[in-house]
Amino acid sequence: MTTLVVLTVVVIAALIAGLAFYLFWVGSLLGRVATNLEACEEAVTRINTDAELIGPGVEHINRSAGTVAGALPLLYGFAEKIVVKASPNVVRPAVAVPASGRRRSRLHEAVGFAPAD
Repeated sequence: MTTLVVLTVVVIAALIAGLAFYLFWVGSLLGRVATNLEACEEAVTRINTDAELIGPGVEHINRSAGTVAGALPLLYGFAEKIVVKASPNVVRPAVAVPASGRRRSRLHEAVGFAPAD
């Protein structure tokens, strides 16, 4: 009976030692995670500060891009007029046709569309 009691105490001590080692290991991992989260918090704070400074500039860029996009049809029309005046070939066809001729797409027929040619 004393051998059984001694072995029981040894097994319980081994289990407690294993549990203590496991808890120490998990605690050290959680400490590293906490340190990394603090570093990430500082990085996020810096990013937010930078984003607040960049935000008005992006809004200005979007407004400028909208203005340019609105002016593109007008600029394109002016460019076509300049090309027509500068071209040595005064008579130009309404639609430029490649030298190989006009290609006919078979994709229309694949989707059930019959063009009116």
